[in-house]
Amino acid sequence: MNHAILKLLAQRIALALVSLLAVSAIVFSITAVLPGDAAQEQLGQDATPEALAALRTQMGLDVPAPLRYVRWLGGLVKGDLGTSATTQMPVGELVASRLPNSLLLAAVTALFSVPIALTLGIACAVWRGSWFDRAASTAAVGVVSVPEFLVATLAVLVFAVKLRWLPALSFVSDIDSLGQMLQAFAMPVLVLCCVIVAQMMRMTRAAVIDQLEAPYIEMVRLKGASPMRMVLAHALPNAVGPIANAVALSLSYLLGGVIIVETIFNYPGIAKLMVDGVSQRDMPLVQTCAMIFCCAYLILVTTADICGILANPRLRHR
Repeated sequence: MNHAILKLLAQRIALALVSLLAVSAIVFSITAVLPGDAAQEQLGQDATPEALAALRTQMGLDVPAPLRYVRWLGGLVKGDLGTSATTQMPVGELVASRLPNSLLLAAVTALFSVPIALTLGIACAVWRGSWFDRAASTAAVGVVSVPEFLVATLAVLVFAVKLRWLPALSFVSDIDSLGQMLQAFAMPVLVLCCVIVAQMMRMTRAAVIDQLEAPYIEMVRLKGASPMRMVLAHALPNAVGPIANAVALSLSYLLGGVIIVETIFNYPGIAKLMVDGVSQRDMPLVQTCAMIFCCAYLILVTTADICGILANPRLRHR
């Protein structure tokens, strides 16, 4: 690995850390200006000002916001996520009980969506202009145009209410067999895959077509290479960077789409935990969940940048 690659990798990692610091300030500022707080939520609207002041002092809400941010950021660096303002439980325990469920949902979704999207995208690029390309591209545009909450609602109406094939809610705690696992994950994974596959397919198609129209592919064609070899041996290796970006950006949709999906299907994941924290004005819990989503997004984008750097032949060879 030469000096240019190491320098670019260090720059990308440093940029991700600076972005994470800026995101932490934004997350804390947004949660600090939300109307109401945990003390008001616990005591209700009829609480006296004295009781509210005493409870805010007990929760540390009377401390100036800059000092609270510094303390919160220092706790994050040391691994101390704080204490829930409503349940008085460590935020780390609450997150640890829900995070594996969200990771499992994301892993199952990626396991199905990535191979399907890459296959469709490459096929559309190879047979661009054909009826298959036009049909798949039209379907992808149509799916992307539909909001995920509408897709989830239609899935519930069709598969749970009309056909009665699948349950409307996901109960992952009751899984004892493969059939129950399929029933619990079928609806959330179906909804998440719809938009992810459509987005990833379109971006993969564009990346492969860009390589197939490059001058070196014309030279490969003139040398008599078969279409399969032309795509697999020449175009795809040079499209690894753009395809990695397509995969990362499409999977980052999970970070937003999973919030809606977990809420609609009552899936016990970290997104549902954050929504409950917002409704209860549990700011330490909301801040931690938001930072987890931001970290996951930055990891995906940084990984895509690193893949693009490593796949660049001008950097691999001096």
